[in-house]
Amino acid sequence: MLRVTDAVKSMQRARQRGSQEWRAFWLERPVDPNLVVYESFAGNGVLCNPEAIFRALVDDPEFAHLTHIWCLSREAWSSGVRAEFAQNPNVRFVRYKSPQYWQALATAGYVFNNTSFPPEFTKRDGQIYVNTWHGVPLKTMGYDEPNGGTSARNVLRNFLAADYLLAANSFMAERMYESAYRLTNIYPGHIITEGSPRVDRQFLNDSGRRRVRRRLQDAGVRLGDNQKVVLYAPTWRGESFHRPTNDTARLATRVRELKRQLPADQQVLLRVHQQVYDFAIAHPELADILVPNEIPSNEVLGVTDVLVTDYSSIFFDFLATGRPIVFFTPDMRAYDGYRGLYLDPKDLPGPVVHKVGELARSLVAVGTGEGDDPAVSHRRAYQEARERFAALEDGEATRRVVDIVFRGNTSGHDIRPARSDGRARILMYLGGMRSNGIMTSALNLLNNIDHDRFDVSVFYQHSSSKQVLGNVAKIHPRVRLVPRVGGMIWSLRSEGERSKALHGGQDVQGESLERAERMFAQEWRRCFGLAEFDHIVDFSGYAAFWARLLRQGPAKDYSIWLHNDLMADQMKVVNGKQPHVANLGSVFSAYAGYDNLVSVSEALMEINKEINKDNLAAAAPKAKHTFARNTIDADYITRMAFGDLDGDRVESASEAVPAGDLPLAVRTLSEVHGMDRLEGAVQRRRTISDVIPPADGVRTFVTVGRLSPEKNHERLIRAFDIVHQVDPNTRLVIIGGGPLEHDLVELTHDLGLGEAVTVAGQQSNPHVILSKADVFVLSSDYEGQPMVILEARVLGLPVVATNFASVGGALPPGVGRIVERDEEALAEGMAAALRGEVPNPTFDAVAYNAEATQDFYRVIGAAGSVGRD
Repeated sequence: MLRVTDAVKSMQRARQRGSQEWRAFWLERPVDPNLVVYESFAGNGVLCNPEAIFRALVDDPEFAHLTHIWCLSREAWSSGVRAEFAQNPNVRFVRYKSPQYWQALATAGYVFNNTSFPPEFTKRDGQIYVNTWHGVPLKTMGYDEPNGGTSARNVLRNFLAADYLLAANSFMAERMYESAYRLTNIYPGHIITEGSPRVDRQFLNDSGRRRVRRRLQDAGVRLGDNQKVVLYAPTWRGESFHRPTNDTARLATRVRELKRQLPADQQVLLRVHQQVYDFAIAHPELADILVPNEIPSNEVLGVTDVLVTDYSSIFFDFLATGRPIVFFTPDMRAYDGYRGLYLDPKDLPGPVVHKVGELARSLVAVGTGEGDDPAVSHRRAYQEARERFAALEDGEATRRVVDIVFRGNTSGHDIRPARSDGRARILMYLGGMRSNGIMTSALNLLNNIDHDRFDVSVFYQHSSSKQVLGNVAKIHPRVRLVPRVGGMIWSLRSEGERSKALHGGQDVQGESLERAERMFAQEWRRCFGLAEFDHIVDFSGYAAFWARLLRQGPAKDYSIWLHNDLMADQMKVVNGKQPHVANLGSVFSAYAGYDNLVSVSEALMEINKEINKDNLAAAAPKAKHTFARNTIDADYITRMAFGDLDGDRVESASEAVPAGDLPLAVRTLSEVHGMDRLEGAVQRRRTISDVIPPADGVRTFVTVGRLSPEKNHERLIRAFDIVHQVDPNTRLVIIGGGPLEHDLVELTHDLGLGEAVTVAGQQSNPHVILSKADVFVLSSDYEGQPMVILEARVLGLPVVATNFASVGGALPPGVGRIVERDEEALAEGMAAALRGEVPNPTFDAVAYNAEATQDFYRVIGAAGSVGRD
């Protein structure tokens, strides 16, 4: 069985490698300016705005030189459209994500999509990408959705790559593109606001209406020649566009109940969203009322007498007909709560009903001129909505779009770049988004930056890890999240160059590096498309891949952070090996492309200047070195340490609860304070109980840091052993995880300190532990800027630290005690703290942060910036 599994895995790897090789090959082939590629809804058919543009081009002799390729999914492959164009030599079809698909995307002069191309797609020089989107949004979009920055990652990537974004109206241009997807400031393409090409197909004469009705009938839809069409077009449900909920059984029940309450001259047809069509077509009760996917929605709207929808953007299209709309929203409260709507239900251009009976009454009233007739009850709202959202829908939108994109004629058309509010644009890469010192420093900085002056974007590798998602959730809400999705595309031929650039150490140079740089430039384009920034910052500074990639972005200046003594980090021995020699050597060689090498303290800057040695003198001249202290979030630290529950309110709420009624007590306290606060209080108490339980007369030393060699926890434990022998009423708590955890636990047992020393591991809330300790101790051999010292000072702890080179940045003269790096000196410092002999003045976090934030502005060249010209 194992051999079979291994063989299957080998085949999968070979298939993936072959697909990668194929894509890389075609990305190096010339772009064909006469080839046009179209995709709608991930290949679900020849549909929507791309279809309207395609048909206009095919029918126009001026564009007879163009070749057209449609991308179709396996399900859509058997649709009639292939037969329709079988005799046209200029129209071809490829399977979605087939080798021919990647070839077409890589070499087409024009590409059109109404949603988004897959993560593997890279917009190339010489290509024109038009994203037509598929409707005006009623539901919240992009960053306006819950977890929007994460879920919108591939759509944002596509928008940034597009030369043109189509908008049906100014609401769509401003509310969706510029605001919801935060394209303001960074998108240099153009927004075309000239109506929706797909809506042109709604403008049918009598012959056209008969043709569409006959097409529905031929497809098996039960529709009498004289029946009025009531089109029920609900949106999809679910947490993800690509994983919608199968609610077709519920839809079938509703339609069946509705039909029983309508007169015979009204027929209800069902048009489901593209993403749930496969579910619906398999449901037998829907067979004779389900509108086939391959019949364009807008043609069906052209023969629709009344539209029934919920939160679908289809109603914006239907406004152009002037015919009535009824909004059937049985789950309005729940839907609005988890997804959100841009329009208040009271402002919708038609009655909003929640039950099938109410819906039937509204439909029966249509055309009566009575009070329940939507044309009477919602005349004004309909007129206002039509003027606001459908003023450009005149049947000529396709012509105008073709005029702009293919003829280059912008005169008299509404085409413009995205807005700019003048803020300077900063892009920051934060690292692996794991909970560590760099992540904490980054979050603090993002909270302290003036977001009225700076438009900040954060770049990171998308991950479904709870830890990563938790840290993403902590990022300041005004920051634009840009999660990297997908991976770099390279051929076997270029793998050697890529590997040398990332793992070749400090000797990476020459023609091999130039070829690798071209691959990183392609990856930048894949990730960011046409986006532009003023300042690009590698805040992590620990990975050659990201250092190389970020340098490819267009910017005025480039800065890379040095969070530690990097030469010492490079030479660090872990379990008998030096794991960072090659990687950090490659990072050092990337310094040549950066303007600012930023250490996190002035003392550390002097240490890191030694990177100039040997062949890196040209890459990292001393003039590039500067420093910027990390900021700190004092409010967060104190909140995590002490919580924010009001003791008087806790007592008042508790008094209202009968003694012994624990469930009622929990409910009452949660109502008064909120469940999140209550859970936080419980977690703090549990952490205290587990890690640092109250002990009368016992004084506690605490340290926080990764259990790795440079932190030298062994020295701390041995120093504590000296103190503990003199004063048994002492204990030591070590917070952190790492490769030396087992060795340190063994050492405590060997010294007989098993009861006095707690190796607590990684803690989600170390601050509550610090708040219950008496002295903070740091025994490191080297550090960057020891943020844990500042955190301890925020909580009022006296600090004892060894004399590593950058310690002065956290412990200036008159603060704490700095001792030599040996056990006896550290033990004496710890004993002095117990005697109250370690100076511990109040730490002014506000003043410190103001200075540190100015450091950041200074090093990226924005100290006096008030925005862009």
